[in-house]
Amino acid sequence: MRAKTSIKPEQTAIASLPLSVSIAGGKLHPRNRHQGRYDFARLMQAEPQLGSFLATNEHGEQGIDFANPAAVKALNRALLKEYYGISGWDIPVNNLCPPVPGRADYLHYLADLLATSNQGRIPKKSGVQVLDIGTGANCIYPLLGVSEYHWQFVASDINAASLGNAQMILDANPKMAQQISLRLQASANAIFKNIVFDDEWFDLSMCNPPFHTSLAEAREGTQRKWQNLGKENASLNFGGQDAELWCAGGELAFIQRMIKESSAIATRCFWFTTLVSKSASLPGIYAALKQVKVVEHKTIAMSQGQKQSRLVAWTFLNPVQQAAWRKLRW
Repeated sequence: MRAKTSIKPEQTAIASLPLSVSIAGGKLHPRNRHQGRYDFARLMQAEPQLGSFLATNEHGEQGIDFANPAAVKALNRALLKEYYGISGWDIPVNNLCPPVPGRADYLHYLADLLATSNQGRIPKKSGVQVLDIGTGANCIYPLLGVSEYHWQFVASDINAASLGNAQMILDANPKMAQQISLRLQASANAIFKNIVFDDEWFDLSMCNPPFHTSLAEAREGTQRKWQNLGKENASLNFGGQDAELWCAGGELAFIQRMIKESSAIATRCFWFTTLVSKSASLPGIYAALKQVKVVEHKTIAMSQGQKQSRLVAWTFLNPVQQAAWRKLRW
């Protein structure tokens, strides 16, 4: 993703483009901090640079051009600083710039998932250990999870440069850094192996898997996004390194591999979870869960704006083991 010239406040060229107002029409998780329209006056106090990207459409609504990566990054910095106390957040050119409200939603639904296994109560904050698979250069899930719930995180990735950038963000937030451990996955063919140590137990694992099946498919998706935004130049992308955007077999193959690997550490994690973008992936995911004989699995619907998504969670722990887990850890 390469930065274009920033939008000046007096421009109205984004009239037909989506504005950064409500992203879910009230459908975000009830605990999500980003209900309704963004308060740009408040956000500009946290990140003054955001003001240079604001424009007003014919309806008098302020927003940013989501096709401008610098604008999206400035919005993210403002949101993270104002609502979560995260300073110095930045990502390299060509890395995914995550939508903060949607990322926060995943964490809130995970908190609810823990509560369903703990008599309706979210377990004590400091005792919850979470594994974030593929944390990326943005390290967004651990940062939000520490801010919102004070959970402990292990954040893994196969890209050393991405972890280097994540460490720079942690260095700018030393208190949060005490609760986040970064680990390099040395094998491109492994997910949990080499990351989960023999003496570790996780209450949750989470993952936003690669979506596309190939680089060509990822580029086609990029072109559709540009066209939807009314842009003629489809040669630029919306950001993302190869491992962030695609893998052989796409989302389904990655999740099936994750499910198979999870069976090797069946009693080391209470709830394994992953985001699932394509509803068409669900039958193959359910078949994989049946094959490894999980005790229980759940599919939780999520919605942000026009995007319908969901997370799938599974556990190998039977009721007796779940009760013992609650007693020992929560």
